Amino acid sequence: MVTSKSHSNIALIKYWGKQNNKIQIPLNSSISYSLGKVYTVTRLIYQEKKNKKLSIRIFFSGKEKTSFLPKILEFFHRISFYCSYLRNWNFIIETYNNFPHSSGIASSASSMSALALCIMKIEKELVSSLKEDFFFEKASFLARLGSGSACRSIYPGLVVWGYHKSIKGSNNLYAIPYPYEVHSIFTKIENTILIIDDNPKKILSSKGHQLMNNHPYARERLKCANQNMNRLISILKIGDFKKFGELIEHEALTLHAMIMTSYPYFLWMKPNTLNVIQTVWDFRKHSNKNIYFTLDAGANVHLLYPIQEKKFILKWIYSDLFFFCKKIIESFCW
Repeated sequence: MVTSKSHSNIALIKYWGKQNNKIQIPLNSSISYSLGKVYTVTRLIYQEKKNKKLSIRIFFSGKEKTSFLPKILEFFHRISFYCSYLRNWNFIIETYNNFPHSSGIASSASSMSALALCIMKIEKELVSSLKEDFFFEKASFLARLGSGSACRSIYPGLVVWGYHKSIKGSNNLYAIPYPYEVHSIFTKIENTILIIDDNPKKILSSKGHQLMNNHPYARERLKCANQNMNRLISILKIGDFKKFGELIEHEALTLHAMIMTSYPYFLWMKPNTLNVIQTVWDFRKHSNKNIYFTLDAGANVHLLYPIQEKKFILKWIYSDLFFFCKKIIESFCW
């Protein structure tokens, strides 16, 4: 039995779309923060097989979840070539989140990365000489085969996945910690999540990624994402929080613009998502506070702001934004 804990992440530059005929290879590079108080804990129990047939049982928050089984079976099939020792066992997976799953808070990222870390702990037991760098690189590689953004949840802090010519060591196969200088203002950022809708999404992210293949604006989106990554590298170095915030808001709205203009088109935003965005804009204009939003593939809103402004901003969030959401999760960029 092995147990791992893995945190969700929020992308600043969004990964959206996968290369055709390849498994979990992104169309563009992405960068994210891991979230300190938003996580999945997974226990992997492995037992010697009595016959050749693979058996996996999954328990989510104490209840057996057969609906998760197809994705997990596909994941084990994908990684079997790289982890042949897994063929010797049957598995019981016990897992839980401390946040709503499948609602656009990267639950697949934290859950698949936690499972990948469990698998690598088994490998570490089998090969005690395994180096730490290799352990985490392979964990990220395996997590990617379950959920693309999961490869970024292996590491804390700012994490990059996908090749970008301006980022040394970046590649499409696994994520790396951001390798360059970061201004101190970006090392202590609060992340407050407004749960607008805690129901599972009707259209999952995997479907949205597929719709990029024939998207009329895909080429311009990829060009924009690469340019934004270059801008962010400079911003992270000089410490301009205003430019940082404007860039992450632009990225979030661009992601949802691609969703709304795909075919078939759809919406993840809810009316209160828009109410929160407009209220944040109005507050920022009148208060001069450094509070900015980003969105993942869902209706819920992430608010990012410097820890130095936490007391004032958090009080305002509860007084002016609580009306629009079902729950507020206080976290930080870890």
